[in-house]
Amino acid sequence: MGMVTPHLWTRTIRPGGPRPVVLLLPGQGSQFTGMATELYGLDPVFTSTMDEVLALMGPEGGQIRSDWLGQTSDIDIDDVRRAQPLLFAVDYALAKMVASWGVEPVALLGHSAGEMVAATLAGVFSLPDAVRSQMKRVHEAVLIPPGGMLAVAATEAQVRPYLFGDTAIAAVNASRQVMLAGPADQLRYVESRLREDEYIVALVPATSPFHCPAMAPAAEACQQDLGTIQLNAPQMTIYSGYTGDILTPKEAVMPEFWAWQVVDTVYFGQALERMLGNSDALMIETGPGQTLTAFARRHRAVRAGASDIVSLMPGRKRECEAALTVARKIWTEGYDLDFDALTPLLKAAHEVL
Repeated sequence: MGMVTPHLWTRTIRPGGPRPVVLLLPGQGSQFTGMATELYGLDPVFTSTMDEVLALMGPEGGQIRSDWLGQTSDIDIDDVRRAQPLLFAVDYALAKMVASWGVEPVALLGHSAGEMVAATLAGVFSLPDAVRSQMKRVHEAVLIPPGGMLAVAATEAQVRPYLFGDTAIAAVNASRQVMLAGPADQLRYVESRLREDEYIVALVPATSPFHCPAMAPAAEACQQDLGTIQLNAPQMTIYSGYTGDILTPKEAVMPEFWAWQVVDTVYFGQALERMLGNSDALMIETGPGQTLTAFARRHRAVRAGASDIVSLMPGRKRECEAALTVARKIWTEGYDLDFDALTPLLKAAHEVL
């Protein structure tokens, strides 16, 4: 029996054939209230995966679920106790949903906490161990005095003179897009100086100073815990934001590599450059928001049309339609899809086979 597609879906296969699919997995700052709740209860794979991950979080998972679904409002979404566990769960569940469509990515690139999701998808961590490590990271981060993160439209070299104390460059995302992090008082002072000098600065939704020296006690505690679990060589290519290169089997099994990510700078732009230097790609931002999409669109390969990127969940509404837009893009690229897996989304969007 031939493949049955929705009536309005048409495609012209690219002359060079379909580009490899790469998943980009966002981290802290991409979260928003109610993210992915439209898909929960609608897509069976997404729903069952969210249930599995939240169950692995123990009693805390039930509290996280209640806040996520709007049944309670005990802790704000930008608090590390909600943002980090939910970002892990949502990124991971969305990746599993895409896989259920019959899509096999050739590589993964996570930003900050998204790299832990990439490692889990690639088999470095078992899912139970990944969730345990994620929750340990959260519990240790809560013990660190409050801090935050800033996005600055500037180069790494331009912002360095403004740093002092425990403030640091948290991420280098593009040629003129960096993030800073630090304890609350120190970061406010850095922010005021940057604004005085007319730099464009925006607060990143975060309550902990990830990727700066203030997080060292959390890294030390996490390293001890990571030393007790099984780490494996990746079964899929991972481009690491901490090395700016392909994650090696040696790095993947080092507890300190994962533990000190809460302190180290994220070189997302360098990792993206390395990835797109190897091959053109169809990138899918597999998580909430369009932060990584915005960074990727600045890359010359995307501007020239050689590579492309789409967001699975670009905004706060119409998540079903957004997911189908991505599915349609993958199908148009030349990949076959499992339309049985897409049927719940198609029915919800009133598209017919």
